Amino acid sequence: MLTPAQRDIVKSTVPLLETGGEALTTHFYGLLFRDHPEVRPLFNQAHQASGDQPRALAHGVLMYARHIDELQALGPLVQQIVQKHAALQVLPEHYPLVGDSLLRAIREVLGPEIATDAVIDAWAAAYGMLADLLIGAEAAVYDQKAAAPGGWRGARPFRVARKQRESAEITSFYLEPVDRGPLLDFEPGQYLGLRLVVDGQEIRRNYSLSAAPNGHYYRISVKRAEGGVASNHLHDVVQVGDVLEVFPPAGDFRLADSHRPIALISGGVGITPTLAMLDAVLASPGDRPVYFIHCARNAEVHAFRADVDALAARHARLRVFYCYEQHDEDEGDGAPHAIGRIDRERLAAWLPADRDLDAYFLGPKPFMAQVRRDLRALGVPDAQARYEFFGPAAALE
Repeated sequence: MLTPAQRDIVKSTVPLLETGGEALTTHFYGLLFRDHPEVRPLFNQAHQASGDQPRALAHGVLMYARHIDELQALGPLVQQIVQKHAALQVLPEHYPLVGDSLLRAIREVLGPEIATDAVIDAWAAAYGMLADLLIGAEAAVYDQKAAAPGGWRGARPFRVARKQRESAEITSFYLEPVDRGPLLDFEPGQYLGLRLVVDGQEIRRNYSLSAAPNGHYYRISVKRAEGGVASNHLHDVVQVGDVLEVFPPAGDFRLADSHRPIALISGGVGITPTLAMLDAVLASPGDRPVYFIHCARNAEVHAFRADVDALAARHARLRVFYCYEQHDEDEGDGAPHAIGRIDRERLAAWLPADRDLDAYFLGPKPFMAQVRRDLRALGVPDAQARYEFFGPAAALE
């Protein structure tokens, strides 16, 4: 139980977290992986090396401390964490390991003069309260998915039924359950968790589902990342007929119930969840206008263009716009609608004049930050501008 005095202590550490939170979380991860290597598969080590994971955790810890009196003010952050954890199968037994390393990091980074026994006790109580909250929410997600038609708990074997090259960088994998049983339904925008073994080491990754639910297979479309252990393994090693361990679909990037015009805006591999959303919207009744905007470096890395163009040819309510950073005018067919980077003027021209629309956007973080600023400047309400992160959640502001 977190006492009022302990709440005050936790809130008093906010200035320290604002200036030194990333140093604290970086030290924390070093302790965690050294002392509890069994949790390493739950974390993408590329995000550790880039600093994205420590930075995201520092933001989360700061938000928790700042709003310790009013956890509802955290808004979607808690649900994002729960969904990420569920996709990777974080379990109750992992929390004491994380808590032990976090408290040690606080003591070692802040030093004994600041990290007194009272501070450590306060943060232990605060962490325990957060752990109980997350464990309870994650248990509910696991139970719900296990009880749903076609659902399961933990890993389920799926066979690669088809492997298709979509661009110079992206390959799709069509996954069918080995047991030939029914498939758990999902909401467009969600992702799958995979457990892979690469060079004898277990790793876990999330990949967006890139086709709407169909009851027969799941499709993920994976970009080959330079130095990416999982993506290169999937591209180079995994073949048709191989069996992968798959966790149930998860994620809170979903279509809201709305009849407003919808804009799906993506950059690079961010196109993958918007494809499932596009399929779902076009399959729904009505004439809801759809604006599909995709940005790519060039035509060679632009995946799914033929598929989207075919949909546009069949659906008059779908308007499609492509923006390439580079394009050779001599290439002829396949020219984009604009060359360069997406900007406010292009969005203004491509979106409907009435900005009362629902926008969903995904891509590299700088791309998303720019799109968010531009949508806001163009008058799209913040509550109707939704986004998701590949990897650790972070602030776009």
